[in-house]
Amino acid sequence: MPFFIKSKRKQSKSKTKNQRPQVSLSGEPSKRKRKKLRLQNEEIESESEIESDEGERKAEVVTSSDEEETAQEKKLRLAKEYLANLEQEEAEKREEDDIHRDIISHRLKQDLLEQSGKVQKLVADGYEQPSLDDIIVLRGHQLSVTCVVISPDKRHVFSGSKDCSIIKWDAVEGKRLHTIPGGRKGTEDTHTGHTDHIFCLAMSSDGKFLASGGKNKFVLLWNPDTCQLIHRFNGHRGPISGLAFRIGSHQLFSASHDRSIKIWNVDELAYIETLFGHSDAITGIDSLFRDRAITSGGRDASIRIWKVVEESQLVFNGDPGSIDCIAFINESNFISGTDNNSISIWSLMKKKPLVTVKNAHHGQDQNGNSSTQTNWITCVAALHNTDLVASAGSKDGCIKLWKISKNYTVLQPLYSIPMVGFVNSLAFSPDRQVLVAGIGQEHKLGRWWRIKEAKNGIRIIKLKRKDV
Repeated sequence: MPFFIKSKRKQSKSKTKNQRPQVSLSGEPSKRKRKKLRLQNEEIESESEIESDEGERKAEVVTSSDEEETAQEKKLRLAKEYLANLEQEEAEKREEDDIHRDIISHRLKQDLLEQSGKVQKLVADGYEQPSLDDIIVLRGHQLSVTCVVISPDKRHVFSGSKDCSIIKWDAVEGKRLHTIPGGRKGTEDTHTGHTDHIFCLAMSSDGKFLASGGKNKFVLLWNPDTCQLIHRFNGHRGPISGLAFRIGSHQLFSASHDRSIKIWNVDELAYIETLFGHSDAITGIDSLFRDRAITSGGRDASIRIWKVVEESQLVFNGDPGSIDCIAFINESNFISGTDNNSISIWSLMKKKPLVTVKNAHHGQDQNGNSSTQTNWITCVAALHNTDLVASAGSKDGCIKLWKISKNYTVLQPLYSIPMVGFVNSLAFSPDRQVLVAGIGQEHKLGRWWRIKEAKNGIRIIKLKRKDV
């Protein structure tokens, strides 16, 4: 088509150049010739516009093709951005303009060691016993708090409860910012929030997404800033017992009482796949940097690490009983708690625990006798890549902090934090300065006992260092 236009255009120009228009006696071209000449000029202008349009389209195609980024160029660009961010962070910390390459190299090695699980920062001995003045009590839920999560910037805390509501707290000023109310049972199709007990919360490592789950058998995705509902993930056939975001990504793992784990792509709001293996209701889940998840299988007395990329799983068998909670210490070690009141430290290299502390939380029953049956381990938490972990024994009246030895074969108690009520959830802040606990008058899974003097809410415990 372009060649045809060009030849036609030349022909038209030649005609207008070689053929002299006939003139009348007065020296002017005749009326018929003037009309023909005007038509030829209009044809030339329209054809030149077509050529200019096609040239612009060709330029746009060339420009768009130049702007396309290959996969290798994208990797190089992301690496340069990562190094630039490291330099900026170090400049802010040291307040110096000249950043040495050895500092950047040290940071890169440190990040690599943390992601591979080969680093253990010894911080446990640096903390002192918290006092009552170091504990902030925040109340707002009508029923027992079942789960808590801390934002990456440590400014906000989210809590879920048996009253089906989610509350956003200001952790710095200690006040309630927003409440996502719960609805009545049977209104799941019309109510934007939960209409039954909430069991778990999870937040992405960049703080852009908040996920919640419970008895409603679906996972709700929220905007933490506005507390607006983004999406509802359906697919589980039982209550959602655990949620975990993979650190550094928007990949979400969900565990359920239907004995399955589902993987979701939050960016695309899409389902990825389902993992099977447990023979009983899954009670807990956690994830770190690698494309893996760890789960506790309750009464099947097993712990499983799911290797998503390899499409395989590692199985660890514990003592008879129900493994109710699980948490990663680093990529190579993890901690678990059972209903027989024992805490265990595990390694990926061994199928049996490296160390087990039996009767870890020994409370008293109504008759004043030592009780292990009613004070089983309800939740555990680990300060990632350090030697500090925490545990709670249901209603035994305290939260315990433990120190792990270098070879992970000794679990030494540090101190206890008095707490009245059922401790249903624990979470450390990323900066290692705060421990948040969810407290209720009842256990999060049932109403076997009730402590009337307990106050439903959250406790923000400040962790003081001895050298400060």
